Amino acid sequence: MSSLYLREDLETATVGERLSITGAEAKHAATVNRTRPGQTVMIGNGRGLVATGEVVEATNAALTIDVATVQQVERPAPAITLVQALAKGDRDELAIQAATELGVDAVIPWAASRSVSRWEGQKVAKGRERWATIVREAAKQSIRAWVPEVGELASTKQVAAHCADARVLVLEPDADVPLTSLQPDARPLVLVVGPEGGIAPSELDAFRGAGAELVRLGSTVLRTSTAGPAALAVLNASIGRW
Repeated sequence: MSSLYLREDLETATVGERLSITGAEAKHAATVNRTRPGQTVMIGNGRGLVATGEVVEATNAALTIDVATVQQVERPAPAITLVQALAKGDRDELAIQAATELGVDAVIPWAASRSVSRWEGQKVAKGRERWATIVREAAKQSIRAWVPEVGELASTKQVAAHCADARVLVLEPDADVPLTSLQPDARPLVLVVGPEGGIAPSELDAFRGAGAELVRLGSTVLRTSTAGPAALAVLNASIGRW
């Protein structure tokens, strides 16, 4: 299977040209993935553009291909955004990694009232940067033409505001409506996943008051690292991505 490497400054690509990536991405290709001349790989910009071709140079300094095909992949619609509550350990990171592999289009870190983990001060920028790295690497691994966006740290009020222009689905084990029963429409989807201790009653009231829908996944309670990816699998099937 071909590998995908990212070059975010890539704006265009033409069949027949020689296209290169340098720096850490090239070094990773040569030393970690052991990419060699003669192999076929892809170079993309994370915004839908993907060039595929045979490797003619693979060193720590540069990875170069002869471009054989160029594809501009449309962004999936309707878009799915995962609002993931901050969680202790690496559970929130596991959630966004799996969500990226499953096709989520954006992730938003949420400072829920019951989140044990907190991003404050310098941790806000560092946390978002860490999430962006995880999402980028997961997109490469799963060979996605579009790298999901990582939004700013959001409050409950800011999450609820998404109800104005999207269909917001809040995962809640005690909800009456199963996620599998929902009929998709044309609106973008926002999936909200709480922290280890669940979503606080006041937050559920805020979401309901803004127009969000509370839905459940089966009869068991999933970890915060599992719930979002499981829900994404259901949504992928219901909106026809799978």
